[in-house]
Amino acid sequence: MSYVLGYIVADGCIYSCTPKDRKKPRYFFCITSKDLPHLTKIKNTLSAQHKIYSKRSGYTGKNDAYQLQIDNENVYSDLIGLGICPRKTARIGSIDVPHKFLPDFVRGFFDGDGSVYIYTVNGTSQIKASFISASLLFITGLNNRLCENLNIPTKTIHQSNDKRNGRHMPLFYIDFYINDCEKLYQFMYGNNPELYLERKYQIFKKWESVKRRHYKKVNYPSKVGWHLNQKIYSKV
Repeated sequence: MSYVLGYIVADGCIYSCTPKDRKKPRYFFCITSKDLPHLTKIKNTLSAQHKIYSKRSGYTGKNDAYQLQIDNENVYSDLIGLGICPRKTARIGSIDVPHKFLPDFVRGFFDGDGSVYIYTVNGTSQIKASFISASLLFITGLNNRLCENLNIPTKTIHQSNDKRNGRHMPLFYIDFYINDCEKLYQFMYGNNPELYLERKYQIFKKWESVKRRHYKKVNYPSKVGWHLNQKIYSKV
């Protein structure tokens, strides 16, 4: 359930509405994913009997995503109590997850709003993992608690802008490289979980087999477009 909560923070929402044929409001929570098998796995974890519907993407205009929508006032209230709020995108704050469930929560959020990829610099393989959120308050809390558990310095939070519906929305992100990325991998998957997004997990597994020569950062090339990103927060 901590994994599902993390996934809802990334790719879920809650809302209430009162249909014309009813006097009392109905309370919903939704989870959206482009990966139908994974969303089906989440549905089974929740023991939900609800259908999964195709959803039209706001970016492509095509039905290239899927949504699980559940009408349940008790679950809605529970999510409110855990820190989820309607129209949460930029409003959500820190989520107080018990320590023993933190790896599952982080993995759930990562599968929704995280990324990982392998690339090369000067012929040497590198790995990078990132978390992104429209809420500065949430990403700050995640940054502090996650880095404390990984026993590494707190990451710098960077800002970029995402254009949606003609409006620019600030997005905040933190990055993990090489050794820190390996610690993150062990933290998220070290408890042998059953619920995770396979394609992201396989990138970490691939990294385990990558052979890297001894490498020192000499004349390290500037990251493309780095000057376009605004460093907004740093804490050691």
